[in-house]
Amino acid sequence: MPLNQIQLRQISKSFEETEVLEHFDLDIEEDEFLTLLGPSGCGKTTILRLIGGFEEPDSGQILFEGRDVTAMPPHERPFNTVFQQYSLFPHMNVEENVGFGLRMRGIDPKEIQTRVMRMLDLVNLRGFNKRRPDQLSGGQKQRIAIARALVNEPEVLLLDEPLGALDLKLRKEMQWELKRMQRELGITFIFVTHDQEEALTMSDRIVVLNHGIIQQQGVPKDIYDEPANRFVADFIGDSNILDGVMLEDYKVRFSHHDFVCVDHGFAPNEPVDVVLRPEDIELVAPEKGMLVGKVMSCMFRGVHYAMEVDVDGAIYTSQSTRSFDAGQPVGIVLEPDLIHVMHKEARP
Repeated sequence: MPLNQIQLRQISKSFEETEVLEHFDLDIEEDEFLTLLGPSGCGKTTILRLIGGFEEPDSGQILFEGRDVTAMPPHERPFNTVFQQYSLFPHMNVEENVGFGLRMRGIDPKEIQTRVMRMLDLVNLRGFNKRRPDQLSGGQKQRIAIARALVNEPEVLLLDEPLGALDLKLRKEMQWELKRMQRELGITFIFVTHDQEEALTMSDRIVVLNHGIIQQQGVPKDIYDEPANRFVADFIGDSNILDGVMLEDYKVRFSHHDFVCVDHGFAPNEPVDVVLRPEDIELVAPEKGMLVGKVMSCMFRGVHYAMEVDVDGAIYTSQSTRSFDAGQPVGIVLEPDLIHVMHKEARP
């Protein structure tokens, strides 16, 4: 059974008059890739800075392997942090940048050389050791920043939106690289992002936050396929969220049609939110559809077409490798296990 390596217990934190966290609890397992995901201002970076020791909580405890580290300064914690800004020393070459922390600790130069070369192998930059930062691309600079953090052999690596400054292609490459590094090293990675694709690609577990409150946590597939509420469904990927009524167990009504589903445990005739992922909406000939609508728009997105379909005033977004022309009548088919029903929540 995985061990809870880091525990946040009843953490509260305010900045001036703004309360960011209130009685916040979170367990982080040893050797997992955990992602804190949410919109700007949701508290994810504050949580990371509290774990790293860059901020102190107003109340509560931070435990590492059962030991209280709440008041411990950052340099005494067995953690290292990678920020979005690379913060490389421009007058030092790659080798000197990566080994800087080891030199400050008085590590033997031969040991430094061995560890630096091992880290450059890990980030696929051996042979770049004599280059200066201004001779590196953005992706290479980010890898050096990661190597500099990892060379100190931390037990936990904290990553605060480290891919945000990279272009799309480099960002996707680095997603795979980070996951590979985490598996090879076998240490805990705590990653902060507002990018859903990054979270779904890399994480063992995702914690979705909003206004300092955990909305849902779980493995990426469960977060995507079974969102706990409207916020998670809307924030993670693209969704059609429709008003519906749960007639009885395994039967829901929306868009003036009754559908078989796999959900149960709702009150009879309870108003619900129905989530349909665009890729789960199959478009067919009108006579074959459960619902009938008209294509309002069709856009090519590289690997699929994105289409908007008007069904009696409700707009359904569908994704398909097959295109349908604007103005074309179509049918919609929905499989029971691809219809996700949620309890309604009070909306602001």
